[in-house]
Amino acid sequence: MNRKLLLPFFVMAAILTFSSCSNKLKPLADQYIKAEPQPLEAIGGQVPVTINATFPAKWFNKNAVVTITPVLRYQGGEAWGTSYTYQGEKVRGNNQVVPQKEGGNVTMRSSFTYKPEMKKSDLYLTFDAKIKGKSVSLPDVKIGEGVIATSALADAGTASPAIAADKFQRIIREAHDANIMFLIQQAELRANELNKQDITEWKNLVKNADETPNQNVAIEISAYASPDGGVKLNTGLAERREANTSRYLQRELQRAQVDVPVDARYTAQDWEGFQELVSKSNIQDKELVLRVLSMYSDAEQREREIKNISAVFKTLADEILPQLRRSRLTANIEIIGKSDDEISALAKSNPRGLTVEEILYAATLTNNASEKETIYTRASELYPNDYRVWNNIGMMRFKAGDLAKAEEMFNKANSVRANNESNMNLGLIALTKGDKARAEQLFGSAAGVNELSESLGVLYLEQGEYAKAVNSFGNIKSNNAALAQIMTRDYSKAQQTLNDVASPDGITDYLKAVVAARTNNSSGVISNLRNAISKDRSLAAEAAKDLEFAKYVTNADFTGLVR
Repeated sequence: MNRKLLLPFFVMAAILTFSSCSNKLKPLADQYIKAEPQPLEAIGGQVPVTINATFPAKWFNKNAVVTITPVLRYQGGEAWGTSYTYQGEKVRGNNQVVPQKEGGNVTMRSSFTYKPEMKKSDLYLTFDAKIKGKSVSLPDVKIGEGVIATSALADAGTASPAIAADKFQRIIREAHDANIMFLIQQAELRANELNKQDITEWKNLVKNADETPNQNVAIEISAYASPDGGVKLNTGLAERREANTSRYLQRELQRAQVDVPVDARYTAQDWEGFQELVSKSNIQDKELVLRVLSMYSDAEQREREIKNISAVFKTLADEILPQLRRSRLTANIEIIGKSDDEISALAKSNPRGLTVEEILYAATLTNNASEKETIYTRASELYPNDYRVWNNIGMMRFKAGDLAKAEEMFNKANSVRANNESNMNLGLIALTKGDKARAEQLFGSAAGVNELSESLGVLYLEQGEYAKAVNSFGNIKSNNAALAQIMTRDYSKAQQTLNDVASPDGITDYLKAVVAARTNNSSGVISNLRNAISKDRSLAAEAAKDLEFAKYVTNADFTGLVR
């Protein structure tokens, strides 16, 4: 064949060959992909990742559709993230278009539900590509390795469950009143007043209190005049009423052989008592009278203004003022309860001799968990209709790690009476099961419970709201509180909190090692890990795969500990 005829043919073949090659999709090099953070980190039970990818110029075929999906692979499984689909300029569709000539940058966000196995894992991008409907094979691209899971050390099971507290009072104070009434502008004691049944009962009460070994009594005399009649007149009148009442009472106490302190005083014009009686009455123009009292502080002006309300003054004179002409006798009685030693002894020997408040209080007098639970159990036998006994048995079971029994007891307490303490405790149970929504609902029904702030701190910690967790924990010294501080990078505060944990365990020392690693304290890492592993051998395997200690994998002391 003539070479001149063959030349155009070869040129056309070369063009078609180049065109065919340019239509193919090449593997996307990892240099064009960046995943953040590196390494990945578990936050609130999720492992979020943001992937920024660049399609280089002339990479994306005009007729291609490429679906990219991140996948996190770990021993025994894999987790798939959110898929993103991109298309070439000639494709009809609603996906993001990537120009062939210029290429383009894309951002993909995804999240994986955290599993402990993910600590040792690899993050890949997978590609499902087609050109004009025909599949094109593209290899997976590795873009990350491992997950830091320090936040997963949050443990609702170590939070403080709520106690349903006793209302025990060592000293119960009671005040018992009786009134001796007087006629208008008179201070003489009348026989019919002194012989009233309530005066007789009051004197007997004082005598009984004085004779009872565990009671103390003191008496107050408060003599009054009503606000009508002028300050000078009422001052002398109230003074004489107090003097007459004091002499009478002194004679009565001597006759009964009662020796108790007596404090006497008088009030010339009882405006306070007047206001109280008017407020509680149904008299006409009550609000007008009360307004006068609030407007004027001078006693004489008050009296004039009230007398000017002629329509109501007669009612005041008939119904209110007579009640203010009196001497009030007050017996202040202190009832002294059993001592701690007596209560503790009875809790063991004769619990029936204790009230429910005393037996609940008895449980707080011992630090022995077994003794506490025994007391609460006996209390449940004696007082089964008190929700507190069931809640507190559940509290002890929770502390012992018997969550099933604890939940049963908290539900029992709520069946006796719906209460905030058991709701909070059931919220902790829900958290241990990973049900954060249920926990949040139950915590919302636990207002006023002392331990609620700590429980909310754990909830926020598990939700990944670390600043809120720190605020909720406040000054609580616990592993969970320190973990929240670590997650907000307040390492100095976290170290201080961990040093102050009352009963440090393996996790306490493990968290100290994390703080040391993050603050480049090599000796602290080794010493704290050694303490942690001595308390809990399983922490050696955790540390071996924990990326918090990645820089120590070649350290002989470290490898010797975690081996």
